Amino acid sequence: MSTKLMQVEERYQVKRDKSQYPISAYTFPDEARIQQVGFDDKYMRVELTDGRVLAVPLSWIPTLYNALPEEREKYEINRRGIMIIWDPDKCSINDEVRTADYLGLGNGTNRLTGRKTMERREKYTARRRRARSKTASARR
Repeated sequence: MSTKLMQVEERYQVKRDKSQYPISAYTFPDEARIQQVGFDDKYMRVELTDGRVLAVPLSWIPTLYNALPEEREKYEINRRGIMIIWDPDKCSINDEVRTADYLGLGNGTNRLTGRKTMERREKYTARRRRARSKTASARR
């Protein structure tokens, strides 16, 4: 049985519509700064300065999920506006949340490399503990 291959040349014509708006009319945010934070029974909602609203399920953050609602409200936004911090001296939660971790900004903290996020959190928490113990021993 013999098979013959034939080359067929096909041409497609692409129709391009004129865009209604120029590319400069679109918004492409390059930074995500926190403006406001709120909580309900299922989500932490983070409003960003560029108008986006990020809804993170509390079940993704065990320290917040297991905390009392009034403890969740005792957060601080860091100076750069990119982290939400709970200070264990002010509440029962000892954690920090970076918006970039939940926006998928390609900073090495995605599902495959989420270990980096946890390592960074542990280092940050250890530094805070050392600083507090130095302050406490200096007071004595």
